[in-house]
Amino acid sequence: MSARPIDEPHRVSSQLELLFDLTFVVAVAAATAQLAHNIAGGHGLAGVVPFLEVFFAIWWAWMNFTWFASSYDTDDVAYRLLTMVQMAGVLVLAAGVPAGAGRGDFGVVTLGYVIMRMALVAQWLRAGLEDPASRRTALRYALGISILQVGWILRFLVAEAGALPSWCELPSFVFLAVVELMVPLWAERARATNWHPHHIAERYGLFTIILLGESVLAASRGVEGALGAGEVTSPFVVIAVSGLVLLFALWWLYFLVQAGEGLSDRRHRSYLWGYGHYGIFAALAALGAGLEVAVEQTGHELGASPLTLGYAVAIPVALCLTLFWAVHARIVAEPVMFPAVVLGCVTTILLLPLATPWIGVAAVVGAIAGICVLLVAVTIAANADRGRRWNAPAPPQLRGAVN
Repeated sequence: MSARPIDEPHRVSSQLELLFDLTFVVAVAAATAQLAHNIAGGHGLAGVVPFLEVFFAIWWAWMNFTWFASSYDTDDVAYRLLTMVQMAGVLVLAAGVPAGAGRGDFGVVTLGYVIMRMALVAQWLRAGLEDPASRRTALRYALGISILQVGWILRFLVAEAGALPSWCELPSFVFLAVVELMVPLWAERARATNWHPHHIAERYGLFTIILLGESVLAASRGVEGALGAGEVTSPFVVIAVSGLVLLFALWWLYFLVQAGEGLSDRRHRSYLWGYGHYGIFAALAALGAGLEVAVEQTGHELGASPLTLGYAVAIPVALCLTLFWAVHARIVAEPVMFPAVVLGCVTTILLLPLATPWIGVAAVVGAIAGICVLLVAVTIAANADRGRRWNAPAPPQLRGAVN
């Protein structure tokens, strides 16, 4: 197991990586469904923190494997078997999502997370053994991850014994999560790993598509619930169509930036770019839950108020737009999305749900989708005009001066 070249040509995701991603579909779907259930029951705020905690475990395990594979994907028998153990851990975690996000029982989630992480520790130990040049980095990763797993297990055991006060539960989680985020920063100080910028950009893009697909799945569950409750109504059609248009617009906006080129030129900003995707991924997953309950409420009465349903869609979309700009702006010479335009769109989107009691949820969702489509059109037109200015021939007097 030796480090793969940084500039390896035609580097793409392997079939094993794609299979690995599919196991995360199950975990994300479980987390999204539980959040939708909480929102529909009028407990949306209470369900947000457990959702974010579970999603952190999903995202962090996926991200750590992705960056490790970008540097050390040997695709041999040992590598495949250890990766499959991580997949098993994902499925265990997914099985525990309803209990974790619903009742605060994180026993199964913790077990699945530890299985995933310890399999990755084995991968790092193998890299340290077989790649002497990066041994210190690999061993630092293995040590840091192992210590953190002890911390997560102790936190669960103390909570189960009733010795962890309720007010300490969230701070203890945040503390361990922050330390998890610090492990790569500490490990790579010894020697940076050979991650491939275009491969990483592709992997993140594929996971973004998976999350958009999860939103489609969640919305389809809402459609099924609404159809089962009665006939098709005009608000049902408006929300269903607007939700699909909204997802198309978000896909378009995310892929306006060629992240591979930006990461290649600015490798030192990869942490901000990679960590910032937690917010993007979580917002996309939460959007699926929001669309699900928005569609479902057209068929029968829910416990959530119209204002809550409007914000269940508006807040994730606002976060997505803000983070699309903020995360990608760190790796490009000139931002593709203009801050003033993004701020205007986000402000309008966050104000729209206030009108939900008068115009209805369907109108709010339709307006949010319209704003995102408008942002796509404005961004494309502005960048096309910018490209024409860059490529326009210089005036004759300037060409003469240059010559």
